[in-house]
Amino acid sequence: MSLPSLSSKNENKDFFICDVFDSFKDDIASMEHPVFSLSKKPDHRVLKYEHNGIKITIKPSYTGLATILDKDILLYLSSSLMNAKNSGEKISKTVRFTSYDYLIATSKGTGGFQYNQLQEGLERLKGTVIQTNIKTNKVETTEEFGLIDAWKIVKENEQGRASSIEVRLSDWFYNSVLGNAVLSIDKDYFTLRKPTERRLYELARKHCGNQVAWKIKLENLKTKIGITSQIKALRFNIKKIIETNHLPEYNISMENDVVMFTRKEPPKESKASQQLPKHVSKKEIEKLAKPGESYDQAENRIKRLRDALKK
Repeated sequence: MSLPSLSSKNENKDFFICDVFDSFKDDIASMEHPVFSLSKKPDHRVLKYEHNGIKITIKPSYTGLATILDKDILLYLSSSLMNAKNSGEKISKTVRFTSYDYLIATSKGTGGFQYNQLQEGLERLKGTVIQTNIKTNKVETTEEFGLIDAWKIVKENEQGRASSIEVRLSDWFYNSVLGNAVLSIDKDYFTLRKPTERRLYELARKHCGNQVAWKIKLENLKTKIGITSQIKALRFNIKKIIETNHLPEYNISMENDVVMFTRKEPPKESKASQQLPKHVSKKEIEKLAKPGESYDQAENRIKRLRDALKK
């Protein structure tokens, strides 16, 4: 059963109803820092991360840490909220949405397994606690909060599956929407099934963004991803991704344990291509083209990469 659309303006309601939106949004804070577990199994570790003076401790509940797959729920909610906010609609930190719409929008199935995953994800999001030091006006404050404050199933269908869900977002996450601290992400992000691939895409989107390229040492990348496996495992996985070239928006290359991310296509608003070297030989293109690239895509990428390396 579908819920009312935003045409009702959410008048006389104390919650916001998710509606159709044109692009997905990810909050910058969790793109930068490894807040979510990359394990597909219950993860009961206490994670600690420190970078540039920012300390983050992530504590699980009895259900385990929230995973990067559970994060899809937050991406869906923030995307709908940002779309409404940018359209001048009234929004609220309490959000109501249909399970079916969420599963379809995030490229999931609609069987019983997926509905169970949704509920388990909500449980982990509610139970996971983050402690971090935040500087405001040069004053450092240590704060602890959850990823969401509360959730409930408003209605169940005849099969007993959750039909309508209501979530109250934490101030921390809701403030990222109010402060526009989000970035657009490619919808194909949701087709990435491996948690490490999702994390690599997030980091590429955050740090490379609309630039031509972003370079980082493999050991530093391992820290940013938030994995505990040996560096040789990460090196192997990145080589596999380089071969398949299937990350949305970005290519990955690696030489001497320095990883480089480059855009597959120039951003639509960018005019940088007009300033790039004029010629790339056919031999270079055939040699350096990646799987799935057209001739023009390979030529443009090589031009941008050559220009970036000169800097």
